[in-house]
Amino acid sequence: MQHHDARIGRLKRLLHKQEIGSLLVTNFTNVTYLTGFSGDDSYLLVSGRGKPLIISDPRYTTQLEEECPDIELEIRPPGASMLSRLNEVIRAAKIPRLGIESSSVSVAMFEQLKSELKDVELVPIRGAVEELRQIKDAHEIRLLRDAVTSAERAFAIVRASLRPEQTELSIAHELEHQARLFGAKGCSFSPIVAVGARAALPHAVPTQQTVSAAPFILIDWGANEPNGYKSDLTRVLVTGKIPPKLAKIYQVVLQAQLRGIEAIRPGATTHQVDKAARDVIAKAGFGKQFGHGLGHGIGLEIHEDPRLGSNGQTTLRPGMVVTVEPGIYLPGFGGVRIEDDILVTRDGHEVLTNVPKQWEDAIVV
Repeated sequence: MQHHDARIGRLKRLLHKQEIGSLLVTNFTNVTYLTGFSGDDSYLLVSGRGKPLIISDPRYTTQLEEECPDIELEIRPPGASMLSRLNEVIRAAKIPRLGIESSSVSVAMFEQLKSELKDVELVPIRGAVEELRQIKDAHEIRLLRDAVTSAERAFAIVRASLRPEQTELSIAHELEHQARLFGAKGCSFSPIVAVGARAALPHAVPTQQTVSAAPFILIDWGANEPNGYKSDLTRVLVTGKIPPKLAKIYQVVLQAQLRGIEAIRPGATTHQVDKAARDVIAKAGFGKQFGHGLGHGIGLEIHEDPRLGSNGQTTLRPGMVVTVEPGIYLPGFGGVRIEDDILVTRDGHEVLTNVPKQWEDAIVV
């Protein structure tokens, strides 16, 4: 498809600047990004000259022909290993200098390639495709909007049907079910559903704890749309008598999130955005209770570059999509995190998610 051709074209230009004629793409998510192939166990060889080539096995022949009709295929014969077939393809192409994705190639695979391809200079490359993936094209942004819509609709059903006897685990399952009913493949990740004190665990795993066990619940979820693009949201719901401490930290987190979102614009660094939100929480006296970065990129993976954090030096550019999710976590009491998905636009930003988040919106009793 046209958008995949454009992505491969951008990759070729990037490789040309780095004086690397060819790249072996072994990260399956990167293969999907560049070709549209939704399977795994396949490699992509991108050269400055000629068409890209996918090396795969017979299980995927028909699927590859359907999903990637314009990309050349090399299917390993039965009994041959992927690596041996890959070596043959590279030797036949007479590639003198081959870039390899250092973050996905194992030491064992690197040593075997080095042993078999004695006339080929192997050049470890880190983050070449990931750098391209940071900037979403119009097609990707449409798919991310779809992922947001499915997630929001699923949450609306779950919120409206909350019952005291429901468990964290049953709510997580219901989110997954509803996301599928609204067109998603499922959730972007295993939903985080944490009642009361368990909300102090940023990555709490749902249990048999019931909604009635405490007066509030934290829900972190997202939807995985059919092409693999993901959304990511978090909300806190008040289900019982309002604890004054909860109301206080909720307002602090909300103001921090709004300040962070306000700082998002082309030219701002990820550190500056993180600081804008973090300063609000620190000024309120909860700096030590906010121990993670402000957010992360989303796309084909739920955690992608760029990362919004204290050490981040990435400059935001139009087309980047990031989460903004400050939190305050108080062991023994609980926690608050509010998260939305934000698109960097040419003149600022757009909040893609639209689940109400003012304090009065959090109260469901």
